[in-house]
Amino acid sequence: MKITLLNEQETEQLGAELWRVLPEKCLVFLHGILGAGKTTLARGVLRAAGHKGAVKSPTYTLVEEYDIANRKVFHFDLYRVKDPEELEWIGIRDYFDQQSLCFIEWAELGKGFLPRPDIELSIEMEGEGRIVTIEVTSAELMNKLALHWKNKDIVL
Repeated sequence: MKITLLNEQETEQLGAELWRVLPEKCLVFLHGILGAGKTTLARGVLRAAGHKGAVKSPTYTLVEEYDIANRKVFHFDLYRVKDPEELEWIGIRDYFDQQSLCFIEWAELGKGFLPRPDIELSIEMEGEGRIVTIEVTSAELMNKLALHWKNKDIVL
């Protein structure tokens, strides 16, 4: 499914809608070139959850942890990972074992160490807007997303 977003505000709104429908334990891969809007989308999720502070890309820290709305959210950025084995050193599997929502930017750099995601969002720039392609691995989650967005008049 594809969604066209006209601006940064709509990218954050998509994140807010995802917060409302994603299960408590979910692995989300965010794909796109630098500046595509991956962190903006994650910011939309976190703001919808009630986070009031800054949301920055964890490019240097690799992971930012948020404990909000009685849920754990982990935001990873693997841009600086040189070897996927580094993910073992930071204990990435421990994050996935928790009841948590995990967003991973640059997931392709963790190939071989990352499990299959529940949902993948690929963001492409188109002028000032974005085209987001959504791939979901479970029919149940796909149906939940489609039903939620149908009620919001979002065309998928």
